[in-house]
Amino acid sequence: MAPSHVLVPLDGSPLADEAFGQALELFDCQVTVLNVVTPIDAAMSEGGILAPGEDRRENARDRADRVIERARAQATEADRTIETAVVTGDPAEAILGYVAANDVDHVVMGGHGGERSDISRRLLGTVATSVVGEAPVSVTVVR
Repeated sequence: MAPSHVLVPLDGSPLADEAFGQALELFDCQVTVLNVVTPIDAAMSEGGILAPGEDRRENARDRADRVIERARAQATEADRTIETAVVTGDPAEAILGYVAANDVDHVVMGGHGGERSDISRRLLGTVATSVVGEAPVSVTVVR
């Protein structure tokens, strides 16, 4: 059965962008782009390593805005309309919560993403694993 609402978590990584492109191409239904801003003090953020600060919070918000604007531009090029959302929290929990609260019936996401550091890649690679293991809907992982 074809989905009626696809969620694409975007973090600015190439695989997430590829997942978004595939979602636009493959699914003729509502597509929502979700960006999760990780709280500065969350275990998966670099907050455990670096001191939190307003500059870092503002940079995270600016980065989320850029990710969403880039997605809107890509959707416009594909002659599609998308919904967008930015939430704060643990990425896997936020994605799963969004699925549960918004009648999402399919998730398309990159296999790993995040910043370029090895530590971020390892930590954020677990997001896809968690979503695949816990989502009550189908999940397509782009590699």
